[in-house]
Amino acid sequence: MATWAERLAGVRGVLLDISGVLYDSGTGGGAAIAGSVEAVARLKRSPLKVRFCTNESQKSRRELVGLLQRLGFDISEGEVTAPAPATCQILKERGLRPHLLIHDGVRSEFDDIDMANPNCVVIADAGEGFSYENMNRAFRVLMELENPVLISLGKGRYYKETSGLMLDVGAYMKALEYACGIEAEVVGKPSPEFFKSALQAIGVEAHQAIMIGDDIVGDVGGAQQCGMRALQVRTGKFSCLIYSLSPRPTPASLSTLRPCHLEPSLSLFCYCLRLRSYSSAPWSPKVPGMWMSE
Repeated sequence: MATWAERLAGVRGVLLDISGVLYDSGTGGGAAIAGSVEAVARLKRSPLKVRFCTNESQKSRRELVGLLQRLGFDISEGEVTAPAPATCQILKERGLRPHLLIHDGVRSEFDDIDMANPNCVVIADAGEGFSYENMNRAFRVLMELENPVLISLGKGRYYKETSGLMLDVGAYMKALEYACGIEAEVVGKPSPEFFKSALQAIGVEAHQAIMIGDDIVGDVGGAQQCGMRALQVRTGKFSCLIYSLSPRPTPASLSTLRPCHLEPSLSLFCYCLRLRSYSSAPWSPKVPGMWMSE
């Protein structure tokens, strides 16, 4: 079995998921995952290039970064690859005028977009906005178009808040696909183009990077499809379901997905990377649990 050194040979860059890896969202802004603030600081002091890659679509990039900064993270808006700004660029390039089915928290990202006489629908994690009325309005817009275009900010099945698991945009995207007989264009993970834009931002090739996330499909599967290595942490929405540790059946679409390694947390990953060699300051992870040895 490959050693840590072999698995991480040639790695020059790290892409970090945010929700479920750095923090769990929730009432009052959520909470940082134990050890993650120190882990990010350690990574950024290392020779590795770091980029944050998120499907967050309930908050604008500015609001998300402000929240993370208040939680203690060293992060700036320019270091985050998020789907809303990427979607706005696509809309402008293609002359698309969206009907928005999104959360009010991310609506400011679309302030400069023409929305008169919509010729497409943009769907994101609208939370409580996913009412029958709002879904049906989006359905009607699509059905009235000669060439309907549905753009989805990610296609996650669910995510974790401090109060528990929450249904994500993917379920609602699939409902519109089924009802309208169309296939959505996904902007965000697991789209290869989304990962490529994050890699370009730090000047690293796919084979030189590793993605760290809690989502076996969006993070692990998407990164591997792009040619990257991927590591899954057992925080956030991590589920043992895909590893046959549960009596519930594994979805067929997940049966072939495997990360290059599993770690209890981002903090433990940094510790196992021996990042202490990049700095004279001693450090150890501040979370309980043991690293999964080979």
